[in-house]
Amino acid sequence: MLFRTAWARQAAPLRRQAFAPLARRSVTTDAASSHAENIPEDENKPFTVRLSDESFETYEIDPPPYTLEVTKKELKQMYYDMVAMRRMEMAADRLYKEKKIRGFCHLSTGQEAVAVGIEHALTREDKIITAYRCHGYAMMRGGTIRSIIGELLGRREGIAYGKGGSMHMFAPNFYGGNGIVGAQVPVGAGLAFAQQYNEEKSTSVVLYGDGASNQGQVFEAFNMAKLWNLPVLFGCENNKYGMGTSAARSSALTDYYKRGQYIPGIKVNGMDVLATKAAVKYGKDYAISGNGPLVYEYVTYRYGGHSMSDPGTTYRSREEIQRMRSTQDPIQGLKQKILDWGVMSEEDLKGLDKSARAHVDEEVAIAEKMPLPENNSRILFEDIYVRGSEPRWMRGRTVDETFYY
Repeated sequence: MLFRTAWARQAAPLRRQAFAPLARRSVTTDAASSHAENIPEDENKPFTVRLSDESFETYEIDPPPYTLEVTKKELKQMYYDMVAMRRMEMAADRLYKEKKIRGFCHLSTGQEAVAVGIEHALTREDKIITAYRCHGYAMMRGGTIRSIIGELLGRREGIAYGKGGSMHMFAPNFYGGNGIVGAQVPVGAGLAFAQQYNEEKSTSVVLYGDGASNQGQVFEAFNMAKLWNLPVLFGCENNKYGMGTSAARSSALTDYYKRGQYIPGIKVNGMDVLATKAAVKYGKDYAISGNGPLVYEYVTYRYGGHSMSDPGTTYRSREEIQRMRSTQDPIQGLKQKILDWGVMSEEDLKGLDKSARAHVDEEVAIAEKMPLPENNSRILFEDIYVRGSEPRWMRGRTVDETFYY
């Protein structure tokens, strides 16, 4: 007992020193804090953007460059993509309230900069897999708005033939949309293993929410990815709430970018589309150079509830939501940059905004007119295999249910 007491006296100051907070800047969610000068007239000519010093925090790795090369054309496309994505999610919100969309429906209003920033940092050879808040990713990977809305409506012309719904959408090199919390993370590690095995110079971006960050399979995937130095970018979309539970109440360590322990990590301002692009571009170059995985944390915010059945205001105040919408909105942040840098005039920007909204409204109207699936048992057995590769027959629950293709 005497020895234990003496040891405690000696060790206590060391423990206090080891866990003393470090003086450092924290990542903000300011969406309009970048700077640029000497903007060229040519919309295809690159120019340099200086990102905010609060764009990144890092763990066991140097930060990404705080400068980024962009063009006027790309800035316009990023803005268009985010406006279209939000308009599409708002249409889904309306259709759900009209009871035309049934079942689960998880919207990503407020989180557009993460999906758009990631896509603009990648090529179509790179792979993406995410959780159930997937509509925006499906759109950015090449899915049409009419096919996404058609899927939500359960139509045969939907992106998964009306059989997946909100949580299960797929496109070339986009592997969903997965409904089991955290289960897409080891699948994403498998995608990266295939890329490494096939000697492809591409990466896999694997996304999950802060609510999934404590799942066991997440850490199992981390371990395997680091053992084999897989070219994978794990990323926690930290929108501050896992369903209705705040991150502080669910996680002992809320610095999700440090969760890899033996894997370097980067925290990113996920409300700034340019910071997101810069971080992912840097991570892709790091991963495909044989350095192995990274763990990202995209600090973002969802304006709506966890799903359409959640009002989103029982565990947080309306004032909090309004403050984020009015001061940190990713679309308004990029809009301010475009105006400040003279990329577009306010009148031209309004025209681009109107064009994006009109396109989405037209696509949604087409989706609503898509025919309903036929009411027969044949459809149950279709789309189990890639079309054209079906076997001669498929066994049902009983011999009587055997289906012949």
